[in-house]
Amino acid sequence: MYSGLIDLPWWGYVLTTLALTHVTIAAVTIFLHRHQAHRALELHAIPSHFFRFWLWLSTGTVTKEWAAIHRKHHAKCETAEDPHSPVILGIKKVLLEGAELYRKEAKNQETLDKYGHGTPDDWLERNLYTRHSMLGIVLMLAIDVVLFGPIGLTIWAVQMAWIPINAAGIINGAGHYWGYRNFACADASTNLLPLGIFIGGEELHNNHHAYASSAKLSSKWYEFDIGWLYIRTLETLRLAQVKKRAPQVRLTAGKTMCDAETLQAVITHRYEVMAKYAKSLKKTYSAEIARLKLQAADKLDAARIKQWLHLDEIHLTEQQKTRLGAVMLASPTLQTAYTLRQELAAIWARSTVSKEQLVKQLEDWCHRAENSGIAALQEFSQRLRCYA
Repeated sequence: MYSGLIDLPWWGYVLTTLALTHVTIAAVTIFLHRHQAHRALELHAIPSHFFRFWLWLSTGTVTKEWAAIHRKHHAKCETAEDPHSPVILGIKKVLLEGAELYRKEAKNQETLDKYGHGTPDDWLERNLYTRHSMLGIVLMLAIDVVLFGPIGLTIWAVQMAWIPINAAGIINGAGHYWGYRNFACADASTNLLPLGIFIGGEELHNNHHAYASSAKLSSKWYEFDIGWLYIRTLETLRLAQVKKRAPQVRLTAGKTMCDAETLQAVITHRYEVMAKYAKSLKKTYSAEIARLKLQAADKLDAARIKQWLHLDEIHLTEQQKTRLGAVMLASPTLQTAYTLRQELAAIWARSTVSKEQLVKQLEDWCHRAENSGIAALQEFSQRLRCYA
């Protein structure tokens, strides 16, 4: 029986498969996602053409389709028009049928026309990669079988399943359902467990949704974005140029008054600000809700109450507003904290108000927070004044 041009021990085939799939995920995160969809970096023609060719071989992906669908996901996130939101469609459907959802949206010409601008449109794209997108994966099958023999079929099957499972399923599904959040952006995006080696840093999905145009996805010291490591390597070799990165929070110690610089920093870092607000009030909320549970005649759903306290009012149903309102009537502390949260979020939503008026509103907000009698609010406000 033909055994292929390359004979390896069993672990050699495993490592080879992981290496091949890793090149694919690197191509997705660097070329399709950060370069094409978000223009967070520029790529030299050499890596750009290599990634495009490799994706044709290993996935059959058409660049315009991928970029358009992903851009639409950001534009319509967690709405009925989102191509793959587990909030709307359910986690089971996105996890198990993510690839089918992608193919369905790829047939929507309106999506391609509206969101697919700026993607490659050269002779290769028109006459090979787009017109014969399936030819690449057939060629990949032939290469795997020639090189590795019958085991090449298994290697090829893993290659074909890698992106549908990890990107279409895990990132689009679990990345909007489970995990932790560094930033309180309006959607349900989350950061997953550290799986950066396997999915290229794309598991840092909440970070990405907070600053979509950033070439770097990691935010905290313990987060590992291997895609960023590759980008920096390419940049060192002058094969890439980073255009955008997420802004870094800077604090001016001892600042006691809000000014235009404070306002601009707060608006720029609004997702971080709201995440800090939630974290600062966490113990206060827990203590108040525990106190109310002891006094309540009916069972109090503590988990849901905490969740609602961290949401904008527009994201609550009328029933949820009524239930939350009843809880806040029994707790002036929760009422104050929730009201101040809504007012803080409203500051960067007021586009018709002058900068001077917004600075005054922010200073007034800090004054009321520091005179609320709630220690957590006082500490948060004092830190907020130091944003620079």
